[in-house]
Amino acid sequence: MSKVERRVRSLVREDGEMRDAIQVVLDNASGGEVRWVDVRDEITSGQWGRLIEKEILVDGEEGFALADRDGIEAGMEEDSDGSDVETPETTTWSKWDKLAGLATVGAFVGYAVGPVRNAIAGGIDVVLGPLLNVVPFYVVIMVIALGTGLYSTLLRAGLMDMEKMGAYQERMKDIQERRKEAEERDDDEALDAIQEEQMEAMGDQLGMFKEQFRPMVWIMFLTIPAFLWMFWVIGYRGSDAAYPAVAAQELVVPLAGTVTWDTGIVGPIQMWILWYFLCSMAFTQLVQKSLNIEMSPSAS
Repeated sequence: MSKVERRVRSLVREDGEMRDAIQVVLDNASGGEVRWVDVRDEITSGQWGRLIEKEILVDGEEGFALADRDGIEAGMEEDSDGSDVETPETTTWSKWDKLAGLATVGAFVGYAVGPVRNAIAGGIDVVLGPLLNVVPFYVVIMVIALGTGLYSTLLRAGLMDMEKMGAYQERMKDIQERRKEAEERDDDEALDAIQEEQMEAMGDQLGMFKEQFRPMVWIMFLTIPAFLWMFWVIGYRGSDAAYPAVAAQELVVPLAGTVTWDTGIVGPIQMWILWYFLCSMAFTQLVQKSLNIEMSPSAS
């Protein structure tokens, strides 16, 4: 397999529309050369530029010459060593996603800046504060954990495309399998082509990250204020508790014995934090099972 053929196969795999663009160039190549003016009505300037960038088209006498017509035509044929797994489209963030991200960063400041924390927690206290007069604090934490488990599950199900995540994973798995097969038969040319494809597929890692992080932004946007409120109620890292009586409540827990909500259980992790995370994990699993929502990627 020539270098030109590998480059053509790589372009076609990366962008299916390049196949039509290359065919237009081949059809308009007179004497092995083609000019932009001959094809500008049928292909984009970006496609033309990529053909030049990949050295499929090289400088000619009157225009650009085909680097290797036979190699180009061979690259246009179905690739037996190529992947039949389509590359999923990259997820784009809406302006609301970006605004939620900025708001989340602002809410993070509340952990370090008292006035910000007090402002956010004071607003949340209007809703959650009355619960402290009705039920114990551990029940309030359970209510918050149930709420966060519910909306985090729904947000991930609604904003994260599991089929697209599966497609990303399927493509990487397909490349690895073809690479192993090429190594077993000592096919250096196929290995070179697969190596190029693997480098291009590195962008899939960014695509997977964006796909996973988008719902996380919204989850943090909704969770951080509630967490700051609990932080504010109990007091943490030297800050005064807004509800000293709640912070001083005693409870008995396995292994640790009698503790209060502001007792450090595992290093600096206080009892209320540990209880919240235990409840959150349990309720999240319960919500997923109850609503029959699958959180693992699907390649179907």
